[in-house]
Amino acid sequence: MASVTDESVTEERVREALGSVIDPEIKRPVTELGMVDTITIDDTSITVRILLTVSGCPLKETLTRDTTEAVQKVAPQHTVHVDLGVMTDEQRKSMREMLRGGQAEREIPFAQAGSLTKVYAIASGKGGVGKSSVTVNLAVAMAQRGLKVGIVDADIYGHSIPDMMGVGDRRPTQVDDMILPVPVAVPGSPDAPDVKVMSIGMLKPKRDQVVAWRGPMLDRALVQMLSDVFWGDLDALLLDLPPGTGDMAISLGQHLSNAEVVVVTTPQQAAAQVAERAGTMASMMHQRVVGVIENMSYLLTPAGERLEVFGSGGAETVARTLGQRLGHDVPVLGKVPLEEQLRIGGDDGLPIVATHPDSESAKILLQVADSLTGRSRGLAGMQLGLAPVGRL
Repeated sequence: MASVTDESVTEERVREALGSVIDPEIKRPVTELGMVDTITIDDTSITVRILLTVSGCPLKETLTRDTTEAVQKVAPQHTVHVDLGVMTDEQRKSMREMLRGGQAEREIPFAQAGSLTKVYAIASGKGGVGKSSVTVNLAVAMAQRGLKVGIVDADIYGHSIPDMMGVGDRRPTQVDDMILPVPVAVPGSPDAPDVKVMSIGMLKPKRDQVVAWRGPMLDRALVQMLSDVFWGDLDALLLDLPPGTGDMAISLGQHLSNAEVVVVTTPQQAAAQVAERAGTMASMMHQRVVGVIENMSYLLTPAGERLEVFGSGGAETVARTLGQRLGHDVPVLGKVPLEEQLRIGGDDGLPIVATHPDSESAKILLQVADSLTGRSRGLAGMQLGLAPVGRL
């Protein structure tokens, strides 16, 4: 094999090779982000200076390894050194504006007219119906299908998404006023894109700190998680809402009126009655209710018998009532059974659709995810907020 000479190893070739190095948090090439500072080539070695967005970058070892491997592909006879520096304030500002499409002002990208991201708000009338476990499993199911998915844990008081996604003590990286969501690999699915997770629980100084906020603070928290976080190009964004029809539901309607709402209930009529209110609130905020999921629907015995522990008919009641009230079809998307592994997966941060895809719960949740992502957008069932005008 012919040896590689100095003449064949140029800065242009090295820089071109570095275009394959992807920042593990922002998911863009380091060359595009302005992270490649200098490239020094001599007879036996190549030194690449990479500028980190922040000095405490948690994935700097990954960047060092990927940079070394990329350069060695075009210069196998050279020793590669990676020198890590930190961006200046001006460089970070330029990167943020580039990521925001040249817009220095904060805006919610999913609220823009040209956004192709489908936004799903997972709502319930009351707590304890398993709304968060449904959110997590739907997100992971969509990622398994190859979609780029994000989760916003908008349940400010009961933020359980980080635990259910196995985030642990990982925290978002902050680049000045831009926050990078925590990427979570889908268990057992190495080819699936990471699910990006953002929760107010990740920003608290202490894990057990109590959040005692009211309207304006809740609204600010939601806007920050939608606009200050760099989500990148998402196919779907799921928001785990707090139960009921309070401040967060109103704020979401004001900022993301294009969100499509999925109502989660349990079979008993008491739960169904309050779930109807969540769907009605969504419609009042000009959002479209796209379906109902019944959780804890039944228990499968070892003999294959279905025990309706919490009664039956809740999902049908909610769907029928909302359909009549809103004037469009509201389908029952699925009925998820009581299953021990679903609970264990939530406690261990291992969603059941990834770890036990052949279980009854996983099969139904996968079907629901497919039905949601397979739908096309439309205006049916959405209030357009138009006021009548007088005759000319």
